[in-house]
Amino acid sequence: MYDHKKQYRAAIIRGKAKSKLDDLLPAYAMVIDEICPCNKEEFESRFNASLTSILKLKAKESDSAALKKTLDNHRTEIAGKLFGMYYLSRDDVYYASERTNKYLADNDQPAFFKDMCFKLQFPNGMNKIQYVEQFVDDKLSIQQYPFILKTLSMAEQNKVYLTVSDIGYYILNSLDVLQGKASPAEVIDQILSDKKVGIIRNIIVPGKASSYTMQHITEQINYLQLANLVYLNEDKEVLLNHKEDDCINLFISKCGIAPQFDAYAYDLTTQEGRNDFYYDWDFYFSQTSEYASKFETDVDSLIINAEKATEEKSHQSSGNLTELGDAGELFVYQYEKNRVSAFNPRLVNKVLPLGKTKGLGYDIQSVVAEKGDYAEFVKYIEVKSTKRVTAPNLDDGEWLDTLNITRNEYIAALQHKESYSIYRVYFVRDGVVVFILNNIHKKSEDGIISIVPTIYRLDFSKNAIDNHIEVKNV
Repeated sequence: MYDHKKQYRAAIIRGKAKSKLDDLLPAYAMVIDEICPCNKEEFESRFNASLTSILKLKAKESDSAALKKTLDNHRTEIAGKLFGMYYLSRDDVYYASERTNKYLADNDQPAFFKDMCFKLQFPNGMNKIQYVEQFVDDKLSIQQYPFILKTLSMAEQNKVYLTVSDIGYYILNSLDVLQGKASPAEVIDQILSDKKVGIIRNIIVPGKASSYTMQHITEQINYLQLANLVYLNEDKEVLLNHKEDDCINLFISKCGIAPQFDAYAYDLTTQEGRNDFYYDWDFYFSQTSEYASKFETDVDSLIINAEKATEEKSHQSSGNLTELGDAGELFVYQYEKNRVSAFNPRLVNKVLPLGKTKGLGYDIQSVVAEKGDYAEFVKYIEVKSTKRVTAPNLDDGEWLDTLNITRNEYIAALQHKESYSIYRVYFVRDGVVVFILNNIHKKSEDGIISIVPTIYRLDFSKNAIDNHIEVKNV
């Protein structure tokens, strides 16, 4: 029997603001990809040094300790425990996680957060041991996000819409729910009963501020937003993003199933048992779920307010838009055609989509299309696209982004100089944001951007071979 009055605080690792997490993800990925694998002794210093450089963090002598604390929090709490972007092996070597490698390959930030949410549970190995022991003693056992999504779905069917505060009180701060003893149907019945008589319930802890009672609740809902599965309307109600129904239904299908990672299989009273617990959890959480391939984010699913996305029709008219590059290239191709046509319709036929032509180092050939003698000069455009829920905030002094370019693209940038541009395309909740970087070769020489080689090709002939093994078919 669901008793909503049995309230229980089950906190998770503190994160940061929603938009900040969207910004930090590519920075963490770049650092981890750069330094891993590396031994335990190297990891802290190299991570902190790289992130300091990337985020352009500075500290006076008097607050150097505060800066280190900030960097340590980025490394251990957020990138490590919360995001699961790396893990420590039993031979004391740090490796980039499967989740990180997948993100580096597809640049799909909502898919990253979907996978993270899918594997979150209580109890978990994010928390310090005293909290883990408490959760085990109190018999917590739940995957919270399938439960939340199923409850939201049932609420919607009853024409009831829940706020973050509702989800906090009735679900995430409810002992019966956290113990796996209550069902979404029981929760909805209580909510309907309360709302019928105008009762509004909030988490109240005497002597504690809202940062204590609600911050960890709010942040858990933020992760569902970053995963593109829910969004908040003007009334602060949490609504399902039905453009992600396939993924939402996959989550819902796991509601009521025991967490996959069994925290109860470990003897937490011994140091050996604790070590095993944390090693195993970190590895488990760092690996992508078996459903990771189903978490891909369609560009169209990001656009909740379709009227704000002026180019949405061009996306819908194109064939298969599930490939990130194709969607970005299509958007920029249409943008360039419109831009050039507005200048001189005669020049539109000079805008050419060339992304499928290998070896060029650019995706679109266009023209300058500006007043003056250079109007018909060729312009070479490489398109780099990513998906995220929040739009980049250039007012944030710590904002940065990172992307990979191929050797062909780098050579093209060297060759074409001021005629070569990178169009960085962000498919976000409110539509599309494009940042244009011209003449990246000159910017690199001037120290405005950093271009770092990350892949090495090894060529060898027979003279380099030390051993030769052949295995015949048996």
